[in-house]
Amino acid sequence: MNSTWDGNQSSHPFCLLALGYLETVRFCLLEVLIIVFLTVLIISGNIIVIFVFHCAPLLNHHSTSYFIQTMAYADLLVGVSCLVPSLSLLSYPLPIEEAMTCQVFGFVVSVLKSISMASLACISIDRYIAITKPLTYNTLVTPWRLRLCIFLIWLYSTLVFLPSFFHWGKPGYHGDVFQWCAESWHTNSYFTLFIVMMLYAPAALIVCFTYFNIFRICQQHTKEISERQARFSSQNGETGEAQTCPDKRYAMVLFRITSVFYVLWLPYIIYFLLESSTGCSSRLASFLTTWLAISNSFCNCIIYSLSNSVFQRGLKGLSGSVCTSCASHTTAKDPYTVRGKGPPNGSHI
Repeated sequence: MNSTWDGNQSSHPFCLLALGYLETVRFCLLEVLIIVFLTVLIISGNIIVIFVFHCAPLLNHHSTSYFIQTMAYADLLVGVSCLVPSLSLLSYPLPIEEAMTCQVFGFVVSVLKSISMASLACISIDRYIAITKPLTYNTLVTPWRLRLCIFLIWLYSTLVFLPSFFHWGKPGYHGDVFQWCAESWHTNSYFTLFIVMMLYAPAALIVCFTYFNIFRICQQHTKEISERQARFSSQNGETGEAQTCPDKRYAMVLFRITSVFYVLWLPYIIYFLLESSTGCSSRLASFLTTWLAISNSFCNCIIYSLSNSVFQRGLKGLSGSVCTSCASHTTAKDPYTVRGKGPPNGSHI
């Protein structure tokens, strides 16, 4: 297979899927469409999330907003870094040699996605502390401790994948649009086990433990509130509506984000483990599982826009202010626009 690729390298670009190549455009059409589409969605979606968080003060009342904004910035950087394979597939010259470009891109993407994974684990711990220790929560979770935790997340994620530069093996990126990545950079079972034990397994266990206990406690609280309301209503001859745990709805939004993250990452992790343990690889499975996992960088925007009412109000306010500024800018540039009647001082009711 390598000899075939070497023989055709001068006339055909390297296409990981070996599909969608057109002689007229001279690039891998299917791969370009998938990667460019995801890149645009990830960058635009996370820019909107970041602007909404900065423009909606109510979203910053929760301490989890620190971690959610960290995830948004990390996901935005994932989208920006995806410009590298996009430009490479479009036959733009690389600034450095292909081997180094491949290693740096694989390292950056792996670090950024591990930051998202660690942030989700920290969010679950934060919600667990808020429910189990509500009286001492504000003294335990302070802004400077949150900032320190975010710094440690970035530092820890960088250190976990740093050995990939010292020939320990591929850090985890498999959607190889670079030929050197696909043919010369191989996974190492020991390095894979190291990543799983230091990152994937602890994060998954923390999330499972915390959310299981969060929903168990919320269910107990809801049951106790319902019983008290039933006793009170029977004494006064009134019927009261059952109330749910106030933290449960917010926890459900965070749980959806975490669930989608692991659902999209599970095929990639399984492929990563199988390739490292058996040595077998598939270019199609490699590409699809990797970019399916990377697509999670856009899914958080969708979940927040559908699940969080405060975020929805912030998004409406942001879009309204943008539309108003665009309309006023257009009116100012057009001197023939007929302006509506209003008070002499220009204010509107």
